[in-house]
Amino acid sequence: MAEILSALRSLMASHSPPLHALIVPSEDYHQSEYVSDRDKRREFVSGFTGSAGLALITKDEARLWTDGRYFLQAMQQLSDQWQLMRIGEDPSVDSWISDNLPREAAIGVDPWCVSVDTAQRWERAFAKNQQKLIQTSSNLVDEVWKNQPPAETNPVIVHPLEFAGRSVAEKLKDLREKLAIERARGIIITALDEVAWLYNIRGSDVSYCPVVHAFAIVTLNSAFLYVDKRKVSSKVSSSIQENGIEVREYGAVSSDVALLASNQLDKDTGLSSGRNDVCETGTCEAEENNNDLIWVDPASCCYALFSKLDAKKMLLQQSPLALAKALKNPVELDGLRNAHIRDGAAVVQYLVWLDKQMQEIYGASGYFLEGKGASKKRFRETMKLTEVTASDKLEGFRATKEHFRGLSFPTISSVGPNAAVIHYSPQPETCAELDPDSIYLFDSGAQYLDGTTDITRTVHFGKPSEHEKACYTSVLKGHIALGNARFPNGTNGHALDILARIPLWRYGLDYRHGTGHGIGSYLNVHEGPHLISFRPQARNVPLQASMTVTDEPGYYADGNFGIRLENVLVIKEADTEFNFGDKGYLSFEHITWAPYQIKLIDLSLLTPEEIEWLNTYHSKCREILAPSMDKNELDWLKKATEPVSA
Repeated sequence: MAEILSALRSLMASHSPPLHALIVPSEDYHQSEYVSDRDKRREFVSGFTGSAGLALITKDEARLWTDGRYFLQAMQQLSDQWQLMRIGEDPSVDSWISDNLPREAAIGVDPWCVSVDTAQRWERAFAKNQQKLIQTSSNLVDEVWKNQPPAETNPVIVHPLEFAGRSVAEKLKDLREKLAIERARGIIITALDEVAWLYNIRGSDVSYCPVVHAFAIVTLNSAFLYVDKRKVSSKVSSSIQENGIEVREYGAVSSDVALLASNQLDKDTGLSSGRNDVCETGTCEAEENNNDLIWVDPASCCYALFSKLDAKKMLLQQSPLALAKALKNPVELDGLRNAHIRDGAAVVQYLVWLDKQMQEIYGASGYFLEGKGASKKRFRETMKLTEVTASDKLEGFRATKEHFRGLSFPTISSVGPNAAVIHYSPQPETCAELDPDSIYLFDSGAQYLDGTTDITRTVHFGKPSEHEKACYTSVLKGHIALGNARFPNGTNGHALDILARIPLWRYGLDYRHGTGHGIGSYLNVHEGPHLISFRPQARNVPLQASMTVTDEPGYYADGNFGIRLENVLVIKEADTEFNFGDKGYLSFEHITWAPYQIKLIDLSLLTPEEIEWLNTYHSKCREILAPSMDKNELDWLKKATEPVSA
């Protein structure tokens, strides 16, 4: 690590102008949350493996900013050359730079790896002390990364209409109508899941996310896909071109954005077949001369492309594809429901297997009975279960299911103190052995052709303490309260976040992460633009019918245990007795199916309504999953979902 920092500082000193600091973001050229191995530059320089964070290297300091999900993990992974900066508790990176670096300091960043929003925010903060954000012409980390993995060259796959539910032609028509309304003549699409969704393509360039490293530009007349052409078979190329989309090399996006800015892009190609009858009414023809804006999403477009455009002729607002993608069509919703049934079956099969193993190997009392394990000694010394071998088994159950294409994120399989690390990722060489006397939390999901899944359950195979039960029950109460909410149209996720926290607040407890995120349709497991969270951005987008969102409160006792419960919900119209203000009301439909462990619930803390909800949910679990179970599994599931009373 010291050698890497030394090499970077040498490059910073020889840079023109010399750099007082270098910012190394987590993101790739598309501002992705999850990135390919080649793009893990921040991880390479810092050793911190979490998905969110930012590294700052100065002449004599190295600091890493990350959020509450990763405080414990960062403390464990950072060497003593690094200082952890806690987002929300410590000054932000731009404030710290403004206050701690000299006047007129030069701060370098690769403009491809930072969004317009972020770069402009930094520039405003730096201006107070005449500090400057310098766009480096190359990525300095790449220059010192000797064994940097090569770029992925995995094939582009066409996502069939039977799963996508809407054709590329329909999506392009809708997009061009939005461009015309906003008086824009083109849009630059940089978010990988938006490119994949718009053009009905998928790939495997980023682990866990079925996306392709690609950009798109759509104008009123043309459509372009920028991708490494080695990934595109002649068959796939034909399918893409049938929709009036020209396939160009990935690197050509830079020069084409410059052409777009000078209104030369369509002329340069001579293409006009991409219109897809969007202008049946003649609206585009009449307005084309007046449409002179280029639409750019400042949250996902990189600063490098933005810098090639005329600032006076830009429409800087959220991509229209973000909301269009989040509003699932009926085919996608049916696919998601079916994927979650298969996924729920895999989770139950895993729990049946795990219950048996914990009893046979460790003498645990098991999923249903309360009792201490056999002094933590193994009954079968030749066998042992670890966080990794257990999670591998869970993946194996999923892999047997129809349409399975891989996991949707690295499985969080965590026992005891590790469960308190919110985004814990077990590694074979350092992971813990399962313990019959400790809580076990697993947060996992899969990619299926018809949907993406994400579920968390927390279990105990021995005798949970009264405190663990009280905490689990509080988390469950918040989970039920949010899932049962009814709310008027126009309500955002910021307004609902409190519902999941109130039962915890009663005891002075809380958790440091959001409560819910959107989920893709065989796309990214974290999908905006909406979310349920205490963070201010959760105010930006109202929740709407046909969106998906997770419901995942938790509680984490550092160094001891962690609890989280998570289901995926579909937002639907609510059938209410009245309709105040003629707004229309919304509610949630659970589409995740797996039992909650009765042994961990203090039933005396549940209201009659909560007990009724639990019994109804468990009854549906039995009914929905029964056809996927063998006799042994079904017997276990029946026992796990027996009705309870206070």
